Amino acid sequence: MLDPKLLRENPAKVKQALKNRGMDNALIDDFTKADEVWRKAVNEIEKLKAEKNVKSDEIGKLKAAKKDASELLAEMKKLSDQITAKEEALKSVEQGLAKTSLYIPNTPHESVPVGKDASGNKEIKRWGVIKDQGFKPKPHDELGEKLGILSAAQGAKIGGSRFTVYRGLGAKLEWALINFMRDVQSNENGYIEVIPPFLTTAACAMGTGQLPKFEDDLYKTNDDLYLAPTAEVPVTNIHREEILSIDKLPIKYVAYTPCFRREAGSYGKDVKGLIRQHQFNKVELVKFTEPSKSYDELESLTADAEKILQKLKLPYRVVLLCTGDMGFSAAKTYDLEVWFPSEDKYREISSCSNFEDFQARRANIKFKRDQKSKPEFVHTLNGSGLAAGRTFAAILENYQQADGSVVIPEVLVPYMGGVSKIS
Repeated sequence: MLDPKLLRENPAKVKQALKNRGMDNALIDDFTKADEVWRKAVNEIEKLKAEKNVKSDEIGKLKAAKKDASELLAEMKKLSDQITAKEEALKSVEQGLAKTSLYIPNTPHESVPVGKDASGNKEIKRWGVIKDQGFKPKPHDELGEKLGILSAAQGAKIGGSRFTVYRGLGAKLEWALINFMRDVQSNENGYIEVIPPFLTTAACAMGTGQLPKFEDDLYKTNDDLYLAPTAEVPVTNIHREEILSIDKLPIKYVAYTPCFRREAGSYGKDVKGLIRQHQFNKVELVKFTEPSKSYDELESLTADAEKILQKLKLPYRVVLLCTGDMGFSAAKTYDLEVWFPSEDKYREISSCSNFEDFQARRANIKFKRDQKSKPEFVHTLNGSGLAAGRTFAAILENYQQADGSVVIPEVLVPYMGGVSKIS
C-alpha cells in the first residue's frame, strides 16, 4: 500500500509511475475523488463536534445558574444525531478509499528502467560458461521420464494437469536440493530458518499484496484459508502488527514450503515439464530492514540466491526488470535466469525484490529507532533461494550426458547419500 500522503499530495508522481507500469490512471482519479469526499466529511464532523462542545459549555453554565437548558439540550441531541449519521456515512467512504488503495501497485525505484514488457529488461551480468555438450540435449521432462524419475501421467492421475510425481532418485534429488539450499542460507549466509504454516488467512495474503488483486491465482479452502503461493506470504506475516527494535534489524529468514498456484492466465504456456506447475517446492528468503539500508540488502539478498547457482555450477544471468515486467508489490526486482540447453535460452529461477514500505503498510510492520522515537514502517524484501523444481530441471539439462545419464553436481552428492549419477 502506498503512503496516503503521497497519493494526496503528489498524485502526478503516482500517475506517472502507473503509466510507466503500463496502467491507466483511473485508480488514482478514483482515490482522489474519494479522498476529497472523505476530507470534506471529516471537516464537517469536526465543525459539528466543535459546535456541540460550545453548546455543552453553555448548558453547563445554564445549569450552574439554575436556568432552563431544555432548548440547548434539544439542539445538542440534534447535533449528536447529525454527527452519528455523518460518521456512519464516513465509514463507507473510508472503506471505498481502503479498497481502492489495495489495487494501486507500488511505485518503481528511480533505478528501474522504463519498459512495457520483458523486452525492456536490462541484463546486469552473466556467470558461468555455457558448454557445448557435443550432442543435442533432451528437454528435462523427456529425460526425466526416460530415466524413470519423473511421471507427468501419474501426477495427472492424482491432481490433473500441471502436477508431477517425483520417483526414486528424482525424489531424492528434489529433497537434496531443498536441504542443500536451506543449509547454505542458514549455515553460511546467516538466515534464521523457520517452518511456517502452509495455510494463511486472507489478512496475510492482503499484507503481502496477493489479495485482493490476484485472488484468481490462489487456492482457497472452504474455511477461508489460502494455500501459500510462496513462503513470502506466511513468513512476512510473522511480524504483522508488530513494532520491531532497530537493533534486531535486519531480520533474515529462510523457509522451505510447497507452493500452490492456479497459474491463471498461463494456459498453453509451459504445459510440459516442471517450469509452471500448480504445486512446486521452493526455498524462500525474506528480510526486514530499516529503510536506509534496504537497497544494500537487496544486493546482498540477490548475491545469496546467486550463491546456490554458483555452487551448483549452473550458468545464469542477472536481469533488472523494467517497470512493465515488475510484480505488483515490488519497487525493484532482479531476476536470476538459469541456462536451459534444450531451449538454447535462459529461464527465470528466482526473483529478488525490494518492496520498500509497501507490504509493511498493508501488514502494519514497524520499527523504533529508540524508546522516544515515533514508529516507522520497515522495508521488506524477499527472493527465491531457489525454486527447487526449476533447479532440478536445470540440472537435468546441464548435467546430462551423451548416454542419457545425469551426473549429480558435486555439492549435492553428500545429500544424495553418495549417489553421483542417475542412469
